[in-house]
Amino acid sequence: MAADLSAQAEPPGKASAPFVQIHRGVRLLLPESGVHWEDLVWLCFAVSIRSEELCTKKPGGVCIEVVSLDYPLSDYRPEVAAVAMDGWLREEFDLPDVGIACSYSGGADPYVFAWGTAEPPFRGSRLH
Repeated sequence: MAADLSAQAEPPGKASAPFVQIHRGVRLLLPESGVHWEDLVWLCFAVSIRSEELCTKKPGGVCIEVVSLDYPLSDYRPEVAAVAMDGWLREEFDLPDVGIACSYSGGADPYVFAWGTAEPPFRGSRLH
């Protein structure tokens, strides 16, 4: 299971795209092409987990602009958007691993997602 996330960090004054306010000065900007609502929820979730750290590193605020989110439709799950965003945030801002991961376990629902100490936005079966 894979996703290709392209993103960039901008100061608050440079951002002009529609955004989602995550926490104080932390905003998530949407790609021009749009994004599926489930992907948006999981992207917001990943940024929210890191929002306190981002405020510490960027006290003047930061806009995380999602340039693109591409993935194969064959076995995609929207939770992958959160895993990809967390990976990007860790690399971009030198953040520690907090246990956000995806692993393969086989069976009817072969992918297992770990969220560290955070509560995921959805429980049980996915909404459609």
